[in-house]
This record gives sequence, structure tokens and C-alpha cells, in this order.
Amino acid sequence: MATSGSRDFTLDVAEIVEEAYERCGMEVRTGYDSRTARRSLNLMFADWANRGVNLWTVKSGTINLVAGTTEYTLTEDVVDILEVVIRRDGTDFQADRISRSEYQNIPNKSTTGRPSQVYFNRQTAPKVNVWPAPENSTDVIRYYYVQRIEDADAAVNNVDAPFRFLPCMVAGLAYYMAVKRAPDRVQLLKAIYEEEFQRAADEDEDRVALKLTPSISYMRVT
Repeated sequence: MATSGSRDFTLDVAEIVEEAYERCGMEVRTGYDSRTARRSLNLMFADWANRGVNLWTVKSGTINLVAGTTEYTLTEDVVDILEVVIRRDGTDFQADRISRSEYQNIPNKSTTGRPSQVYFNRQTAPKVNVWPAPENSTDVIRYYYVQRIEDADAAVNNVDAPFRFLPCMVAGLAYYMAVKRAPDRVQLLKAIYEEEFQRAADEDEDRVALKLTPSISYMRVT
């Protein structure tokens, strides 16, 4: 028998909810059953943002700098920022991310120049502070950031995740629902979820060569 030839299997929110309920030994019978499951699914997505970087949520962004302006507000879907460079005349210059205390202890924050340090202020509406203050309005911050996973608003929605995360998504929702509806299955479903998530997270990483630079400072003659 011929194979299907298709590689587009996915699950919409309703199917994920149905599979999760079945793992709890239950069925979706009312509108509230579906609504409470979608709420748990969105809470699980929030937890995923706390568990580390999900590669499919990494996006690129830009900020047009303004001379003398050190603070810039980002959109609320920005969970975290990763690599940052300052582009000037087509050339990218590295910018180091610093902590709040490091930024606070900069004596003169109005010093102007090409920004070389960035402080990411993780508020509800996140902000970026740069130092030195931009000396022109033509430099651009180019950065990668972690974007918030889209909500599961309706049963007909597809989920904002690659197919390889479907197993841990279903397992996770089953665990969340068991906490509310099937306490006798909590431990089993939690163990399955953690195993599925770890497997997916281990696969969701860049495969690049590891480069180690040895320190030979101890060999220097002073």
C-alpha cells in the first residue's frame, strides 16, 4: 500500500483538548470543559516561557535610535532579548547586555557616543536602555528576542508551536487537567509530561560546533 505522501499532520486546540481529556479518563462534554482546558493551555504556554528559550519563538527586531535618547519601549510580546548589535553605516558592532545594577552605577548616563551597552528592563511593557547615549539618529539597534507564544483563543485555532512539540503539549495539558479533574492520575501524567518536554527541549537547540578558547594568561611574564 502506498504511503500518504503528506507531512502536514497537526492538531488544533479542540483536538489537543480532546486528547488531553482522554488521557485523564474523561470526555469533553460542556462548553466549560473546553474553556477551562484552553485556560490551562495558555497557562502552560506561560510556563514554557519560564523554562528557557524555545527556538521557534526567537524573532529579530530593530530600534531606530534617536540622538540623546537612552530609553526605548518595546512591545509587550517581548519576553527577553538575546544578541544585540549596533548597526552604523552598514557595519554591525557588538553591544554587551548589562544588569540593572551595572547600568545604575554608570556615573554619567548622558555621555554620548556609539552605544556599546544595553540594559533590558523586564517590565510589563519592557524597555531597553543604552549607553552611551546615541550621538546621532541614524544608528540602529538590531537584536534577536524571545517572543511570547500566541494564545489558544478558540477551539479551531492551530497552536503556535512546531509539530515536534505536540506530544509534550498534549501531555502537559493532560497533567494540568488532572490536577483539576483527575487527581489520581496527577503523578503519572506529570512524569510523562516532564519526560516529553525534556525530550522536545533537548532537540530544540542549535547544532553548531563547540569552540573552546583556552586561557593562557597564567603563562604571561609580568
